[in-house]
Amino acid sequence: MVTAGDFRNGVTFEMDGNVYQIIEFQHVKPGKGAAFVRAKIRNVIAGSVVERTFNPTDKFPTAFIERKEMEYSYNDGDLYYFMDPETFELVPINKSDLSDNFKFVKENMVCKILSYKGNVFGVEPPTVATLQVVKTDPGFKGDTATNATKPAVLETGAEIKVPLFIDEGEMINVDTRTGEYSSRA
Repeated sequence: MVTAGDFRNGVTFEMDGNVYQIIEFQHVKPGKGAAFVRAKIRNVIAGSVVERTFNPTDKFPTAFIERKEMEYSYNDGDLYYFMDPETFELVPINKSDLSDNFKFVKENMVCKILSYKGNVFGVEPPTVATLQVVKTDPGFKGDTATNATKPAVLETGAEIKVPLFIDEGEMINVDTRTGEYSSRA
């Protein structure tokens, strides 16, 4: 059990049949009246963010989110298959459970599968993905305005902005959290 007075960033708990994670919190002690906790919480499964106030003595059951590393194998229509490295069992995950940054994942990449009580609700790709640029316009000498970028299509089909010196066929590192170019590989 976790009380609202013990809230910290990242704590997960159950409330009204849903699982929430604390994004940020603030203990408020007004001059008049009782103290309370104002928290911004995210519904872990649905992804929605809500701001709520709690009495510091409110108690909630702690929710344990299981994070398991699995290797992305292939997709078949709307099902994406991940292999458990210990049992070699293939686990199908629906396309709706994948995040927007999954477009940077290619086959055989290791991802974290998020589940609660055996129900998979999300996939976390690795923080940095090394991908090949398959299509981009050439950069010309003289096109060097400050931080000049150009669009590039990666081997997974994702499109990002890259610096002018990147050419087709080069391997680059992409930050999957922001979807931005980070460096050459």
